[in-house]
Amino acid sequence: MSEIPGARAELNRLGRSLREQLVALITDLTPGADLGLLFLDDPLVADWHDPLRYHFSALFRGERPATVPAAEIASRAAVLLDAAGWDVTTSEAQQDGKRATMVLARRDGNAIRVGTGDHTSAVMFSGRTPALALRAPKPFQWPEPVLTPEAVTPGHVLCYECDGLGWCPSCGGRGWRPSEPHGRARCSECFGKKVCPICRGGGDLAVSDLSDYQRGYYPELE
Repeated sequence: MSEIPGARAELNRLGRSLREQLVALITDLTPGADLGLLFLDDPLVADWHDPLRYHFSALFRGERPATVPAAEIASRAAVLLDAAGWDVTTSEAQQDGKRATMVLARRDGNAIRVGTGDHTSAVMFSGRTPALALRAPKPFQWPEPVLTPEAVTPGHVLCYECDGLGWCPSCGGRGWRPSEPHGRARCSECFGKKVCPICRGGGDLAVSDLSDYQRGYYPELE
């Protein structure tokens, strides 16, 4: 599949913007946190439909200072994000009889959440970019057979399962099949191995190795 011009550069730009804002929040709200644990290095598949869509995402746990109430952490997070140009909303809920607050911010398709509460010293930061396709879709083409009837070795027969294809006849050698709601599911015939489970990719079977059951696929052998 051909790359979509500018798509990876745009995703990288969004990832850098997301990381910069998360670093600023973590540093301000949970000083002393180990930023080496903020993993935002490589995009991950967010949507397995064709074409695949990728995003950057991260989840980070910080600890609020013992002298700072959770409500102040949430308020400070909202102020920082608003000042940086993010659209900010705040919601509250009760957890174990104590108040928990979630700050949600969006900008340029990026989303950040900051969660804290009186029930815990943890401050949870999460962020993600929008999911972008990096390559144009390409219709799937079945592979050529590894073996034709004319090329079968003497004493062998074409595999009754794949007829010489060699690759899995269910998924065509992809190891997966289209499936909802996620877009893909591991092939239930080859279980991701990609080759035909009967001939294991060879395309043919030795007549001498056929079981009585398998010989039933070849009436010409009787």
